[in-house]
Amino acid sequence: MKEKHPFYVINRSVLPEVFLKVVEVKNLLENDKMLTVQEATEQIGISRSSFYKYKDAIFPFYDKGKSEAITVLIHLQDEAGRLSDVLNYIAGAGGNVLTINQMLPMNGIAIINLCIQTAGMNMTIDDLLRGLGNLNGVKEIQILARE
Repeated sequence: MKEKHPFYVINRSVLPEVFLKVVEVKNLLENDKMLTVQEATEQIGISRSSFYKYKDAIFPFYDKGKSEAITVLIHLQDEAGRLSDVLNYIAGAGGNVLTINQMLPMNGIAIINLCIQTAGMNMTIDDLLRGLGNLNGVKEIQILARE
C-alpha cells in the first residue's frame, strides 16, 4: 500500500544533528564548486556515507533543490513602469517568466500572478523574493506554489 503522506514539515530544532550537517555540506558544495564531497564532509564533521545516505532526503523548505518553477502573487502600485521593473529584476536574476496574469487595478494596486522558471537563476529564491520586495511600488509578495 502506498503511503498517503510521504513528506512532512519538521521544525529544525527536533531534527537529529546529522540532517542539519547534511544541509550544511550541501550548502558548502553549492557555494564552492571546487570543493569535493570528501573535503566538505570533513569540514562539517560527518562521514561521506552519512552525506550520501541522506542528501536526497532533506532540503530547506524554501529551497527544495530540484524546484523548477514558483508561482508568486505580487501587489504592485499601479504606476507606469512598475511591472517592467519587476520583469527586469527577474530577468537579471536569471529567472524566466513563464506566465503573467494581471487583474484590473483597484484602489491604485494591481495584483500580478507570475509563474517563474527558477532552474537557471543566479540567486536563491529567497534572495529573489527579497529583491523583488525591495523594488519601488511592490507592496506585497507571496509564494503561491512551487513545482
